[in-house]
Amino acid sequence: MDAVRVALLREVLAGTEWPGAARRFASALRGSVSPRGEGLLLLGTEEYEPWHLAAHLVDEAAWSGRTELAPTLIRHRARPGDPPHLAVGPARLHRARRGETLLLVAPDRPGDALLTDLEAARRAGVTLFTLDTGDRDVLSLAHESLTVAPGTDGIDLDTVQHLVSAAAGENGHPLPVRGRRTFRDRVARLVDHLTSPPPERW
Repeated sequence: MDAVRVALLREVLAGTEWPGAARRFASALRGSVSPRGEGLLLLGTEEYEPWHLAAHLVDEAAWSGRTELAPTLIRHRARPGDPPHLAVGPARLHRARRGETLLLVAPDRPGDALLTDLEAARRAGVTLFTLDTGDRDVLSLAHESLTVAPGTDGIDLDTVQHLVSAAAGENGHPLPVRGRRTFRDRVARLVDHLTSPPPERW
C-alpha cells in the first residue's frame, strides 16, 4: 500500500482510535529495535505467514534510513531451497535472546507448541510485540500488543498491519539538514514513496 492509499485510509479512519493506536504501537516498536542489534524478527502463526507486512517493513526501513526495521521473517515451513530471505525457519526463534525484538502477527490462536516457544523466548529476554485478535494466551505473553477484535469498527488485522508498517518509518528519516525537516524535504520523501518500485524479492 503506497503513501497515498495510506493517507486515504487514515482519512477514512479519522475519528477512530486506529491511526493513533497504530502510531503508538509503531513508535514503541521502533524504540525497541536497536540499531546495533540483530534487527527485528517477524513471525506469524502456523496457519498465517505475514510476508506482506515483511515486504512493507523492508520498504519503510529503506525509506526511513532505519535499516534495523527490515525484518527477518521466520517461517514455519521454510525449505532449504527457498531464497535466503524466505529460508529462515523456527530454529531462529529458538536462538532469540535478550536485546532482540519479535513481532508476532496472530489472526488466530497459535498452537500450543508455538506458545511454548514464545514463552521460552520471552524468558530468554526477547521483547515480544503482537498484532492479534485478542487471544488471552497471546496477550499474556506480549510486552506490547495491538488487538483487533473481530468486527471492531469494520476494520481487520490486515488493515491495521498497513497502518503500523506505514507508521514504522515515521520520525526515523535522517534529517538532510540541521534543524527541522523542511517542506521540500517532506515532499521529496513523499515523491520517493510514490515512485519507488515495489520490492521484487517478496
